[in-house]
Amino acid sequence: MTSKEDMLKAIESDVRYTRDMLGIERLSEAVRQALLEVPRERFVPDGLQYAAFDNRPLPIGDGQTISQPYIVAIMTELLELSPEDRVLEVGTGSGYQAAVLSRVAGEVYSVEVIENLARQAMQRFEELGYDNIHVRVGDGHIGWPEEAPFDAIMVTAAAPYIPQALIAQLKPGGRLIAPVGDHFQQNLVLLTREEDGSTRSRTLLPVAFVPLTGRNHEEETSDD
Repeated sequence: MTSKEDMLKAIESDVRYTRDMLGIERLSEAVRQALLEVPRERFVPDGLQYAAFDNRPLPIGDGQTISQPYIVAIMTELLELSPEDRVLEVGTGSGYQAAVLSRVAGEVYSVEVIENLARQAMQRFEELGYDNIHVRVGDGHIGWPEEAPFDAIMVTAAAPYIPQALIAQLKPGGRLIAPVGDHFQQNLVLLTREEDGSTRSRTLLPVAFVPLTGRNHEEETSDD
């Protein structure tokens, strides 16, 4: 059985391999410690604990997955979080990504469209004592406007574009990371909102995420 230390070594090996695409050489100590602290085995379904520390995604039911640890690590790292930051996560899923974020940032606000997954994640957070994670059932396209603005936003499901509502909820100087694309081709995109409200973005590397679902929202064109 793969151990948590084996998982971290595999993540760090992948980070080195993709450093030119990511623009980072290694994980920060804060992210490394978060990955070691959060018990990933508590976020996978019964019967899959043996694979909890494999560096690969796993099914969690309802057509969703828990992301590959490497992806969790780099998305967290690229947000450049500080202990005071407030983070919006779109797509709670199992809750593992939110749990990792909660060990690095100050407060995490996570939106999940599937009520069953949101309820299970909230139960895990309560059992683990992660009291700085707030979960609501809702449409991720519209974020969590009542708690905006956020220092950083992470989207853990793919859409053809980054919803304007999410960009509007990002503080000037803040970072947003999201998979952008369709079922056939997606890329991880890092977007930064400038002090004047404009945005700039950088495409990092190919990824594969489940689609972002929710209301039938109107088409819009993002600023990235």
